[in-house]
Amino acid sequence: MTKLRAAITGVQGYVPEYILTNKELETMVDTTDEWILTRTGISQRHILKGEGKGTSDMAAEAVKGLLKKTNTLPEEVEVIIVATVTPDMVFPATANIVSDKCGLKNAWGFDLGAACSGFLYALTTGARLIEAGSHKKVIVVGGDKMSSIIDYEDRQTCVIFGDGCGAVMLEPTSEEVGVMDSILRSDGAGREFLHQKAGGSVKPASHQTVDNREHFVYQEGKSVFKFAVTNMADVAAEIMERNNLHSDDVAWLVPHQANKRIIDATAQRMGLSPEKVMVNIERYGNTTAGTIPLCLWEWEKQLKKGDNVILAAFGGGFTWGAVWLKWAYNS
Repeated sequence: MTKLRAAITGVQGYVPEYILTNKELETMVDTTDEWILTRTGISQRHILKGEGKGTSDMAAEAVKGLLKKTNTLPEEVEVIIVATVTPDMVFPATANIVSDKCGLKNAWGFDLGAACSGFLYALTTGARLIEAGSHKKVIVVGGDKMSSIIDYEDRQTCVIFGDGCGAVMLEPTSEEVGVMDSILRSDGAGREFLHQKAGGSVKPASHQTVDNREHFVYQEGKSVFKFAVTNMADVAAEIMERNNLHSDDVAWLVPHQANKRIIDATAQRMGLSPEKVMVNIERYGNTTAGTIPLCLWEWEKQLKKGDNVILAAFGGGFTWGAVWLKWAYNS
């Protein structure tokens, strides 16, 4: 029996028009362009402006572009998975809202929350639906409106994050391309170092939580960096070793864009030269679940059918993982 694999057959991204530069941040908090650039590699980030605008608005733009690029009718899509930690609402799922905005009338879907590793979790989940033979067109979205949960008085976090979204189409193939392997991990003990204090069922929103500014991202930077730089590099190396892949075999590393130093450490652990690493953190910052699909979107024309591509991420929770895929098409 022919083995079915899930192949990415198209990718599309979207970032808002408004650009928040390091120079503008200098007027908002006690920081400098040099301080931000040397510690994170970020020069600017895109911010979603406008009353009533949420993650679904960015996701819908990415999905509409993806449908057009892949010549897919909205009613042909069977599943949509949206990886996000900034849903439009607690419920309904942002996936449901995106389906409505894009006319995906025959699709069921759900949101998946795994912070910066969310796209990898969602991609692997979508791939399993394809591999089972039960679905033929699955859209996987990764995106966040991080500006909605960032405290722009906290210079430790406000310089890092931006808004953006990317989407991929998954379809079945019998060729030796597509999602080949994945390693996904989590450790809930890491939640104390990176979380949002209020807004959940443990501490629902109240006047006190708002006054205490507890609806924003809290990050203990040094601890998160230490865990991220080790685990993201280790899991990327592990997936190579498990599949007998050497540095010469890997065409591209697509790392989560959290910090340039973490990206460099991961590439070094894998034995890859900088030319094989997708990096756009300077222009977009950390868009959480959006970073990896945005990289694939920007580098799509450079990807060749059969290229070995390693995706790697680390996020709050803690969550981390790596996916090995063989690129399925030439642009």
